Amino acid sequence: MRTTTVHLLHAGYVRAGGRVGGSVTLVRDGHVLIVADPGMVAARSAILDPLAALGVAPEAVTHVFLSHHHPDHTVNIALFPNAEVVDFWARYKDDLWLDHDGDGYALSPRTRLWLTPGHTEEDASLIIEADDATYALTHLWWKGDRTPIVDPLAWDQGAIERGRARIVTAVDVVIPGHGAPFRVGGQGAAALPAPYDMERPRR
Repeated sequence: MRTTTVHLLHAGYVRAGGRVGGSVTLVRDGHVLIVADPGMVAARSAILDPLAALGVAPEAVTHVFLSHHHPDHTVNIALFPNAEVVDFWARYKDDLWLDHDGDGYALSPRTRLWLTPGHTEEDASLIIEADDATYALTHLWWKGDRTPIVDPLAWDQGAIERGRARIVTAVDVVIPGHGAPFRVGGQGAAALPAPYDMERPRR
């Protein structure tokens, strides 16, 4: 039986003094291991230690998913030397630049890439049908309290609103670009425990 789980490795933030951390997430879908948005963190151990606690070596990660190309979501891609990198446009492995199917592309049997431009023209979201809920990993929202409502860096705020409307009707849990998860009114939301507690590694 396939097991699909979502583990928040690092909850992102935006703080005074120019400190910015991205939300970094591990998705297990059977034998597929996806790290989403391995970007800026205070130290690489903020990514590697939670991975180790879950029994995952960096070399075992099969895919890196990028929601967009800002450095706070990309600068630690090289921690995962064997991973295929997937963005809104294509797949990248060693010196190979490979096409994918665009909106709806399956990185694994229970994960899909959705094109969700707005924060940038190139944004994508990762939708995961996990065992406990359906998740969206996305920069359509910045923080767990859903602020700021208007994205201060938006390429197209109208596109953000359309993407948000699509997401909230399809998923149960959103992991935003710089914050803790929050629940939305997706079809499976009623089955979630309250208060919701994501599966996270014990320190």
